[in-house]
Parts: sequence; C-alpha cells; structure tokens
Amino acid sequence: MDTKYKIPFALAILSAALMGCSSNKIKEEKIKPNPLPKLAQATSLVPVFSQNVSSTSEEDPLRLRLDSDNGVIFLLDPKGTVAAYKGKQRLWETRVSKNGLSSGVTAADGLVIAGNKKGQLFAVDQATGEQKWVAQLSGAVISPALVQAGRVIAIANDGTVFAFDESTGQQAWTYKMTNAAFSLRGQAAPVSIDARTIVVATSNGYVYAIDSLTGIPRMQRRVAVSEGHSDIQRLVDIDGDPVVAGQYLVTNSFQGQVTVLDLAAQQVVWSEDVSSITRPEVADNKVFVAQTDGKLTAYDLTTGQQLWQNEQLLNRNLSNPVMLGQNLVVGDLDGMLHLINPDSGQLVGRSKTSGEVRSLRVIDQQLYASTRKGALSVWQNR
Repeated sequence: MDTKYKIPFALAILSAALMGCSSNKIKEEKIKPNPLPKLAQATSLVPVFSQNVSSTSEEDPLRLRLDSDNGVIFLLDPKGTVAAYKGKQRLWETRVSKNGLSSGVTAADGLVIAGNKKGQLFAVDQATGEQKWVAQLSGAVISPALVQAGRVIAIANDGTVFAFDESTGQQAWTYKMTNAAFSLRGQAAPVSIDARTIVVATSNGYVYAIDSLTGIPRMQRRVAVSEGHSDIQRLVDIDGDPVVAGQYLVTNSFQGQVTVLDLAAQQVVWSEDVSSITRPEVADNKVFVAQTDGKLTAYDLTTGQQLWQNEQLLNRNLSNPVMLGQNLVVGDLDGMLHLINPDSGQLVGRSKTSGEVRSLRVIDQQLYASTRKGALSVWQNR
C-alpha cells in the first residue's frame, strides 16, 4: 500500500558514501562505533518496569513506543497484540491484528490506538482491552497517532493525514501532503500545537499546520533545504517528531537542518546544518540534537548559538534525546542509556537495557524506552 519508494536509513548512508566512487571493486568499510568512555563517579537509573516483546528487523527503523494513562502502561507486540499493565500486573492482553503492528501505541480519552503496515488503525478500550473499531488508511501506519478534540489523527506512509471520530472510527477528513517520491522509511507523528491545531511533517522538508476538527490547512512552511545532486543526497526527511516550545516549532531533518520556526509569524528564526532522523529535545531554552553521526549538540533556542557539542558517542546510532530530571538521556546501538549534563555536554552516567534503543520519552518524570530487540522498559532517577 506504500506509494513512495522507501529505503532504510542504513542503506541511504551506505549509498551516499559510495557516490562518485569510480572503482569497479568497492570494499565496504564497516564504521566502528566509538568505545564507551570511562566514567569516574557514574550516575545510573533504576528500572521500575520491563517487558519483552517480539524484536523488529534491523533494517526497519520502527519505533514501537510505550504510552501511559491514569497510571497504566500500554504497550504492543509487533506480532499483533496490545497489553495493559498496572505495575507488574498485566490487566489484559488483546490480539488486534493478524498482520502485526508497526506504529507504537497512543493512550488517551479511554482508548489505546495502534496501527499496522496494511494501513489498519485499531482502537481498543483502555479498561477492558475490547476492540472498539478498525479504520483503514491508504498506506502503512509507522508512527503513533494523536488523539485530540474528539479525533484520532494518523498519517499513512504515502503522506495522507487521516482523522477519525474517536467514538465510532468514522472518517472525518483527510489531507494529502506533498511528499518526496524517494525517501527514507520513517514518518514523524502528528503533534498538537493547541486545542484545535496539529502540525505534521513530511519527507520533503515541509511542515503543515491543520485544523484538527475540519482538516483545513492553516500553514505550510518549508523548514529543510537540500543541496545534494543525487536522489540520495537530496533526501531531507523529517522523521523525528516536531517539538512545540511556546511560540516556536523545532524540527530536525536528515541531511538538512535543525530549524526553529516562529509559529505566529510563520517565519524561520534560525537554522543550522545538521543531519538527524530523531526528535529534538527542548528544555531550559536549549535545543538538543542527536545527529546521525553520533554527535550530540546543544543550541540556544532563541538565537541558534551552539552551546556545546559532545563527540564521545560517534557512530553509536543515537536515539532521540530527552530530559529526565536534571539530566539529558540518549540511548545507543548497544542498549546504553547515557546520562549527560545539559549545561556542559559532559557524560555523567549510564544504565543498560537490551538492544538498540529506538525510542525514548518521559512521562511523569519516568523514562520510557523501547529497543529493536523488543525490550520495553520504564526507568527513574536513583
């Protein structure tokens, strides 16, 4: 059902590296990740919940995030089940799809929402696990949905935004974004700007603001620019979720820029060249970006001034960074959760989960982590 030509991130990197090579024999050089630096007095996190589900393909960059609502943790298994946990107790588990699940879960307004690669979107009752409705999109659902203003809003992999009535699953509206015909396999999730407006991002470097009730567009703005010559070099996908920080919208793009957009003026405040496929973090007037090469960089939110850059985690396939208490946390390919001083960029601690960390988020001062190997866990500060 996908209409765009999607390529895995690792293949894009390799292809770009080989562009312009004139030799008939190409020897692939495996990039080695930086060894872990030694830490003097390392801070660590305490696990408070863990559950193992099925692993995902190394080539498919799915971010199967967990969610929480009213003290209950909701998660999915890529093979097709959704489950709810209260502490270590499983409240229910429901098989919703014979074709697996691919989107990560969203829990809100008494519903749990998940999607699959066949374009099916499933709504399950939070309390009982009973399936409430199923809706059909025009392409694979690989990013979490958003529940807002009585709508369940999800994006198909062909760039079409769908809104469904949260009670009945009836389609309310659709909006077709202009997407690149050639892109990475990934999709940013829809994000709320205010009670009536969402923002969605595309594979060709644009963001759109849309009325969540009617589907009427309110803004269209380019926030990433490509300077490449080949199809691979021109990729500027926004695969990490945009971040709304007061009057600003912050985005990252692959082979593009980190950009801060003033939502009221609909003008770019500043933009700096970086390559990132993950969500930026914004805290204490700083923007934190995990780049595709493993550099971790902090910028001033309002001026764009670079505050610091950490290169100790080069080539470690960093996850999105998040703020947990007083520390910045980022995961890597070995399942390490690195704790970083957000003022200096200095590594101050680490903990370990299992498998490449694909998604981090913070809910109620707890860290929710998911990995490619299917290790889903919740952590808190010691």
